[in-house]
Amino acid sequence: MPIVARLQPVDLSTTRNVFVSAIQFATSIAAPCLPFGDELKTSAQEQVEYMLGEDEDTSLITADDEVKSVVKMGLSQICSSFEKELSSLLLESDLTSEAVEDRVLRSLSDLEWMCNILPKMDLMKEFVSNWTEISGRILTVVEDRKLDSLMWGLKVKLIEVTGKVLEAVGYGNVILPPPCRVQLLKTWLPYIRKMKPLLDSKGNEDLGFPHKMDEDLCESIEGAIVSLILALPSNDQADILADWMKTEQVRYPDLSEAFEVWCYRTKSAKRRLVEGLDKVGNAAVSL
Repeated sequence: MPIVARLQPVDLSTTRNVFVSAIQFATSIAAPCLPFGDELKTSAQEQVEYMLGEDEDTSLITADDEVKSVVKMGLSQICSSFEKELSSLLLESDLTSEAVEDRVLRSLSDLEWMCNILPKMDLMKEFVSNWTEISGRILTVVEDRKLDSLMWGLKVKLIEVTGKVLEAVGYGNVILPPPCRVQLLKTWLPYIRKMKPLLDSKGNEDLGFPHKMDEDLCESIEGAIVSLILALPSNDQADILADWMKTEQVRYPDLSEAFEVWCYRTKSAKRRLVEGLDKVGNAAVSL
């Protein structure tokens, strides 16, 4: 009885305050606390991951609108920071400096961290929408001639984050209208298709080249793209598949499965249409 008497109900307001504070530091909404700097941000990110994965009370407060508002604000903050760091690359006089790429990669790593925790809060759609919105501006920078033979680590990391977005949309975890899904595919598919053989070639030339798309990443992206295509309207599927067949790099991603399904569906639809027209014609004759 003395032990039971000391037990207190969980104070959700305390849990909420801890979680919100951790999110604010993890997303750099709050100013870094000197002298800790980035160490505090990393610690806060770990705290958020722990609370989302291990603390049963966290699920009760993540549904709170104010908490979600703080998380969305953090996502917006990180996206803006990443765009700013990325755009600054084109103004740099020395792009070979590791410090320059590391700065952008740190910002992108924060964005990847958000991509990992948001599904646990049912907010992945927020990430997908933000990523779709900034994708064009991202590629404008990384495909600039100044970065042709540089920043391979950044380019691979971009593909990894995009792969998570494609999986979320392709497998139905995030529902987007067809025009948005088409835009996402048409933006990133050509880039991924171009980068895969370039990275393979660099790896073959230099066995110590550390940046590559490993087998698991390739398979997950390819599967997500196929699923995404098959969920599009038939005309959009046809446009994407026609563009795929025109390119030299048809090996990756391999869209032959999507093409076969599209052909089967098209033939079936045509057959049903012809049968329907025949029935209408026969009915007209009998009248």
